[in-house]
Amino acid sequence: MVRRKQELGRFTDVALLVLISLAEGQKHGYRMINDIEEFSGTALEPGTLYGALMRLEERGWIEAVESAERRKPYRITESGRDALSEQLATLRRIEQAGARRTGAAWGLA
Repeated sequence: MVRRKQELGRFTDVALLVLISLAEGQKHGYRMINDIEEFSGTALEPGTLYGALMRLEERGWIEAVESAERRKPYRITESGRDALSEQLATLRRIEQAGARRTGAAWGLA
């Protein structure tokens, strides 16, 4: 499915971190908080995480998984994987432009 950038909306850092965490497999909130802190160094408050989960679920990028446990696990959807892939490609272009421009500005290019 091809998406126009406008359809993706504003992409927050928290949304990106959640999608990256769930790309590895389904997780419940507490496990996501720990995973995100481990791979990114970002400590999320539960309210911040659950607000992002609600927005991502509304967009159809994640979905809740049936569970007999009290904790509610989530998984990334195919459209969530597409959105994550597109955002990571954008970040790579930004990083490359930043490296080129700062290198040139600092006499490293």
